[in-house]
Amino acid sequence: MTTRRARRSVRSATLVAVAAAAVLSMTACQSAGADAASGSGKAGSVSTARLADTGDARSTAETGGGRSATEVQVASAKTTSPVRKQTLADGSTAEIRKVGAQHYRAEIVSHGDVLATLDANGKDAGLDANDMFVVLTLDGKVHSWMGGGQSGPGTFELAGGWTAKVTQVGDLHYRAEILGLDGSVMGTLEADEQDAGLVANGIYIVLSAGGVISAHE
Repeated sequence: MTTRRARRSVRSATLVAVAAAAVLSMTACQSAGADAASGSGKAGSVSTARLADTGDARSTAETGGGRSATEVQVASAKTTSPVRKQTLADGSTAEIRKVGAQHYRAEIVSHGDVLATLDANGKDAGLDANDMFVVLTLDGKVHSWMGGGQSGPGTFELAGGWTAKVTQVGDLHYRAEILGLDGSVMGTLEADEQDAGLVANGIYIVLSAGGVISAHE
């Protein structure tokens, strides 16, 4: 009887050991499978991140370092050297730059400070700067003179035989019709919150947004 019980105990211990080994084997397989799945997921994330980084770099290169095309053009225009400098009637300086075809910009500079800007884009531009009048033509020429202003509304004789009929359209909005010898309208200046200028047969004319008109040969 003692011998049989011992054999049964040995068998039970053997079965328990086999079962434990099987459990350990299954646990190891499950753990390996989970690690493999987790590892492939991480690899996929790294790959996606790299593609995103590449896309960001390409996008940055295409937009000029994160700036829009307009910002890049503006920055480039600011670094362009002046086409030329010209001394004006009051001693200040006009720095004239070419922006494009029939498009010039002039900055009025005094002691290093920009006092005003004229922009002639497809048409002449004018400025009344404290009784100094300036015209910038669409081909980049600048003409300035002092005084001679006449305050509208009204009809005024101008240099060169022109006549100007100045009317008030609204607040800081004046219109000047440039009349020929027969009274016909040869041109119009519209100063709507911004001074205006033009050249008529070699005569430079400025109309301010306050209704002051002046002309000079």
